[in-house]
Amino acid sequence: MKKITTKKSKKEEKTKKAEEPKEKKVKKPISKKEVGKPKPKPLPKPKPIQYLEAVGRRKTSVARIRLFTLGEKTFLVNGKSYQDYFPILELQQIATASFQKMKCFDKFRISVLVKGGGFHSQAEAIRHGTARALVKFNPDFRKRLKKAGFLTRDSRMRERKKFGLKRARRAPQWQKR
Repeated sequence: MKKITTKKSKKEEKTKKAEEPKEKKVKKPISKKEVGKPKPKPLPKPKPIQYLEAVGRRKTSVARIRLFTLGEKTFLVNGKSYQDYFPILELQQIATASFQKMKCFDKFRISVLVKGGGFHSQAEAIRHGTARALVKFNPDFRKRLKKAGFLTRDSRMRERKKFGLKRARRAPQWQKR
């Protein structure tokens, strides 16, 4: 046997709900047990800074630098030693220039994650990021690093190719006839 149900109009449902008595919420009185409860313990103090982080950029390269004051004093770029990552001596000198300027190369464990661009722009991005991290470590370093030009973001980038041209500005060769 099937049950036949009739649809009730919305007005009937609303009136039914309105007729039902609503339960009143009564606040419970505070008992003596709750009064004597200890307050929750405050949150623990944050741990001392384990590393300083900064970002350096050049062209399309982005370098994320972490300076650790504790641990073995190494310079790792993408998990490799900086001498292995930059085989050319000039690029090694560019990458470590901000530490050499401040004479604190052997005081930190440096971890770098660098992406994009070529080797030269990556080395300059690392130099920019390490200079920023050193300023976070000691604000007195700012004057010398700024004078050397290591804190300035070099904004020069390759111009995009335009349509109708061969490169950004190079037009196709023009012929009179």
